Amino acid sequence: MKRITVLGTGNILMGDEGVGVHAIRALRESYSFPEQISLIDGGSMGLDLLPFIENTAKLLIIDAVSSGSPPGTIQVYEGQVIPAVLSRKMSVHQIGVKDLLFALKFMDRAPEEICLIGVEPENMDILLGLSGKMKEVFPALLAAILARLARWGVDLAESRPHPCAT
Repeated sequence: MKRITVLGTGNILMGDEGVGVHAIRALRESYSFPEQISLIDGGSMGLDLLPFIENTAKLLIIDAVSSGSPPGTIQVYEGQVIPAVLSRKMSVHQIGVKDLLFALKFMDRAPEEICLIGVEPENMDILLGLSGKMKEVFPALLAAILARLARWGVDLAESRPHPCAT
């Protein structure tokens, strides 16, 4: 199995903006992953993530994405569409993720496949934790992540019940 990286980004101090980080934490708490799968809490690190991403075959990014859809809408973006989606910035970290993807391509180290699972935020005010709507769709977000991993040949058995995102 080729190396797969699951990257959760966002600022957990700004409500739903931190959904990617919360998803990584929930996955770590609920599943056992083979050593070829890296789960990265990327926070808002941007280009500092380059050494952790550059040798991966497939990259799955989890993030809050403003698409104009109703709050809680989960969207899956693939390939060349992702930089355009991230150009509608909601926060500074998305500039860093877009730059990270550009740097990987420039260095000829871009993953074979890149997928972004984005969730439309409800609340991005200073708030430790997720909004009610984001908590409601959080199990569906985890299911979308697991479905993408299964599509990439990774089948996981739940080792513990899903934690409730806080």
